[in-house]
Amino acid sequence: MRWASSVASETLAGKAASELRRYPFVWLSLASASLMNKLLPKKRWHYLLLGALFLAGIGTLFSTRFLARDRKPVALNAMLLQMRSDPALWTVTERDVSILILDIQRNNVAGLAIAPSGMFVSTRAGNRYFVSDNAGKLSSLALTYYQKGQTDAFPLAVVSEDIRSTGGWHMDLGLLLTIAFLSALGVQAFRANRGNGFGFSQTESSVVTFEDVIGAEEAKSALMDIKSYLKAPKDFTALGARAPKGVLLSGPPGTGKTQLAKALAGECKVHFIPATGGDFTAMFVGLGSMRVKSLFRKARKHAPCIVFIDEIDGVGRRTTTETGGASEAEGNRIINQILAEVDGFNSSSGVIVIGATNFPDAVDPALLREGRFDRKIQLKLPALADREALFRLYAKKVKTVGELGYARLARLTTGLTPAAIAYVVNHAALISARNQQRDVPMANFIEAIEVCRMGEVNGSSSALTESERERVAVHEAGHALIAQVMNVGRVEKVTILSRGGALGVTLVTQTEDKQLHLKSELQNRIQMLLAGRAAELITYDDASSGAASDLKEASRIALSMVATLGLSDKGTLFSLDALSVLDLKPDATIAVAQAETILAAQHQRCLATLRQLHGALLELTAKLVEHETVDGEEVARAIANARTAGTKGLNDATCTQQGTA
Repeated sequence: MRWASSVASETLAGKAASELRRYPFVWLSLASASLMNKLLPKKRWHYLLLGALFLAGIGTLFSTRFLARDRKPVALNAMLLQMRSDPALWTVTERDVSILILDIQRNNVAGLAIAPSGMFVSTRAGNRYFVSDNAGKLSSLALTYYQKGQTDAFPLAVVSEDIRSTGGWHMDLGLLLTIAFLSALGVQAFRANRGNGFGFSQTESSVVTFEDVIGAEEAKSALMDIKSYLKAPKDFTALGARAPKGVLLSGPPGTGKTQLAKALAGECKVHFIPATGGDFTAMFVGLGSMRVKSLFRKARKHAPCIVFIDEIDGVGRRTTTETGGASEAEGNRIINQILAEVDGFNSSSGVIVIGATNFPDAVDPALLREGRFDRKIQLKLPALADREALFRLYAKKVKTVGELGYARLARLTTGLTPAAIAYVVNHAALISARNQQRDVPMANFIEAIEVCRMGEVNGSSSALTESERERVAVHEAGHALIAQVMNVGRVEKVTILSRGGALGVTLVTQTEDKQLHLKSELQNRIQMLLAGRAAELITYDDASSGAASDLKEASRIALSMVATLGLSDKGTLFSLDALSVLDLKPDATIAVAQAETILAAQHQRCLATLRQLHGALLELTAKLVEHETVDGEEVARAIANARTAGTKGLNDATCTQQGTA
């Protein structure tokens, strides 16, 4: 059998250009490589590795697509070349094998290509069709009829690859994507093993100074010698003095620990390198200690500088239980590496490590010894004057109207952190935007404080029945009356509108910032918490589930009085906290019993006080049912009316007895 074919020769460059036009995924690969080039750090070995892998992929593509075509037999005619390049012309029409046999017998076949998936048939009339033959049995039958028949010879080809596919471009795309993914994965793994590629490896020039930190005067004073050392280290070395290697900042969340560390760097005009305790944990064993080395290597390179490790308690404590497995051993290695790095640089290196935590007791004791974290600074909540200054500072960033009552705002935010005050100011601006106002009035600041303290107003109150609304009013009236009488604080507002998870709220603020709390003050607070339930008992002779959160808080205070504060009625002085220090499990049975005694005593006092103010309870309940919200002045007025009515009734009774006598 003779094959008649003629193929026009093309250059390899022409084929490559044709392939690039036909397969846009090649351009996509080039674009992806350009994007990776921008994202990855400017390291020469990175690009050498990526370039080598990418060239390997391109070489594989050319070898499988272009060079393989050059090795194909040149005897194939134009019809068979078309079968390879565009098999869809045949596969769109599928026929039975009997049609093929009939065409062979009638000498109607102009060309036949046998592939693993089936047979591609071209007739002399110009028709094309496909005969499926995945099992390979029909092709042998067709060849038998071709050999036995008295037909003219026609081009016949048996190919090993499946020319039914669309040219194999998806295989090339998968190859390139696999190579690109493995390249990126390899580079990232190498970078991780080197300890680079993390956020703390970049330095920052801080522009925050001590003037931007409101309050925290004690903390600023404690950091002044570090500031002096970083500005003039020779003065310290001349005296033989050394600056602290580390400083531990602790305090409640939102008190400005990170801001204070940035301010120190800004005051000294040195680099600020931030990190977190969670940055040192990794999936691979040993990688955490490498990251510690990378951090301190970067610090020495940019000295003088400040290394700030936020949430340093995330590193944890070293343990010796030998039950934690690899994770426990890895945590110990990270802490040991930090200890070694802190001990490794001397005081004249210009590197100061500042750690911040909300839980100083969770930090490993070896980090806190002298010579490492020499300074331990406790940040406290802002005082009244500091809160007023914070409101003035943050209010400059929003468009206010008129002169705001900064003193009142400061009084209403007792116990709030600087972060909470910033939230209040921002929320006041959001309320103005929601109401389409052009500025932020004082009323929006008050509403923002109420949202911060009591939660957002929700629609739960609308789902209450009239009897439930009245019971909620009785409950909140009891809280407000006892808070006012016992001088627990200033009653700002009482509402039966649902806020947050509460069906009603009584807002009580402290008139002054206190660091110490007397036993009588704690007892009065317990009475205020129990007053809602007591008011329900007096009014309905039945309690409800609405006092669950009140009972929880009252129980916490009573148990703290007994277990840790030494304020038990029986005079016990033992603190259960001592047992946890000794790793002993405390038995709180006796403490719970004494706490229950305190709760019962304060509950009886609360009931007695509310019975004396029963008129005020009825009056305040009626106002709450009618208006839903009552301010603190109405509470004081109701108490005054009840006491006046009680005095008048007592006088009338006295006069009646005298007249009878």
